[in-house]
Order: sequence, then C-alpha cells, then structure tokens
Amino acid sequence: MDGRDIGTTVFPEAELKIFMTAEPEIRVMRRFKEMYAKNEHITIDEIRHNLELRDYIDTTRDESPLRQAADAILLDNSNLNKEEQLNIVLEWVKQRTEKQYI
Repeated sequence: MDGRDIGTTVFPEAELKIFMTAEPEIRVMRRFKEMYAKNEHITIDEIRHNLELRDYIDTTRDESPLRQAADAILLDNSNLNKEEQLNIVLEWVKQRTEKQYI
C-alpha cells in the first residue's frame, strides 16, 4: 500500500515501512513525462510548481502531515529503475522475515 500518510497514520504498526522519495528535479522530470503523454501543452514549470505546492500542503497540514515515520526505512529512488527498487524492497522484506523466525 502506498500513500503520503500510510506509515504514520493508516498503518502505524506495520512491520515494515518504507518512505520512498527522490530528488526534486528527478520527481519533476518523471511527472512531466507522465503528464506530457496526456497533455502536450503542459510545461516543466507548471509541473515543478504543482509538486512544490503539493509537498508544501502535505507537509504542513494539521491532520496527518507527510513525514517519514521514525521506524521507516528511507528509499531514495532517484537513480533506481523500478526493478532495482523492487529488488531492494524484497531484500528488506526477506531480512525482516528472517529475523522473525530466528
């Protein structure tokens, strides 16, 4: 499950929490590529502004603000493809599972 308050509000007792992030400019370019496919008139500046505004709103809201849970593992996927991310997460799951049965 993913979302901006999953590890802190929705599932605070989850056995494994991952806080996924990427460098701002990489997030902008990823979002731009996604949105450009739907709207060729969108600009990078519009995307950048939208992401900055969304991050600001999400991190400063009173109810369940976006933040990394104290026990969450940080996954900076700035320079990782989807397969690499999956392999890292699967390794973390494996490590957690092995610890439970030792």
